[in-house]
Amino acid sequence: MSNNLVADVHDLKTRLQWGQPGFTIVDVRDRHTFNHGRISGAIPIPLDDLASKAKSSLHKERHIYIYGDTDEHTTQAAQILRGAGFVEVAEIKGGLAAWISVGGATEGVGA
Repeated sequence: MSNNLVADVHDLKTRLQWGQPGFTIVDVRDRHTFNHGRISGAIPIPLDDLASKAKSSLHKERHIYIYGDTDEHTTQAAQILRGAGFVEVAEIKGGLAAWISVGGATEGVGA
């Protein structure tokens, strides 16, 4: 069981390039930061709303990749999801900056 999975941005980029379905990217930063720039296809669920919105917004059978402002923020969000019964939660270490460093696709005002 991949309970404490850490996602490598290279692996995630490969999954996106091959069009592999069955996963969701969640951005837990605040709405303004999300609007400014994000990983393409990421959905916004601010950390403060994650516990209340996760069960209605996310599918438990899908892999979830999650990132926040910092790795600590990301870990906190992943723990919230795991506590809500989500098993396949992977933390994107380095967040958006790591994603950009490998040439990952972004969208938003500043992207």
